[in-house]
Amino acid sequence: MAIRLRRYASPVLLLAAWQLACASGLLSTRLVASPAQILATGWSLTRDGTLLSNLGVSLLRAGAGLGLAVAVGVSLALIAGLSRLGDDIVDAPLQIMRTLPALALVPLFILWFGIGELPKVLLVALGATFPIYLNLHKGIRSIDPKLVEMARTLGLSRGQTLRDVVLPGALPDLLIGLRFAVGIAWLMLVVAEQVNAESGIGHMMMDAQDFLRTDIIMVGLFIYGVFGLASDQLVRLLESRLLSWRPAARVGR
Repeated sequence: MAIRLRRYASPVLLLAAWQLACASGLLSTRLVASPAQILATGWSLTRDGTLLSNLGVSLLRAGAGLGLAVAVGVSLALIAGLSRLGDDIVDAPLQIMRTLPALALVPLFILWFGIGELPKVLLVALGATFPIYLNLHKGIRSIDPKLVEMARTLGLSRGQTLRDVVLPGALPDLLIGLRFAVGIAWLMLVVAEQVNAESGIGHMMMDAQDFLRTDIIMVGLFIYGVFGLASDQLVRLLESRLLSWRPAARVGR
């Protein structure tokens, strides 16, 4: 328990130093709100329902985008990883799309999909798809050919080989990709919610900018950070459960 709590010691110390700097005047609270101000503002926004309603919308967008990214990324990685023809068809277009800046795609997404929820979810999915695809593709291609050959010798069908040999062997890489994807999903959500949004944490922050409310902006940033850390911890927990059979998974516990 103490080892797990030790992980959060450095963020707590940073918050304490931040509060001390604001209280001593080293940081202007007009430009950077102190942790105490952020806490008070967050509580006020929670009491009037503003924070919870916007947070619910943001969580739905992030969850929908990440779910779509997992489905698309895994499917494309299986196509490209299990077949040379599939790799020739899928990999090059994805590598091109991966280099396109997300902000440059926002005007096109608005023209194609309007200004509703769909373009926001698709922007999140677009950013989160690539780490899942890249890591799972690498994991599939890294499977020892001798294991696949042994599966064929034992009479396993292609589906059984995929289920019992390929996917378990590529699972560590998939989970690494998922960790990256979760972080990118939150980053893309920030972009998506600041473009023609009428709700969400990003929209709340844009409204605060118009009124020079740095405390509300910092509340939004704090929420993004906390949920980013929480979602990463959730994937790490999933990783520890699914990969408990590996000796490396027990190192550092």
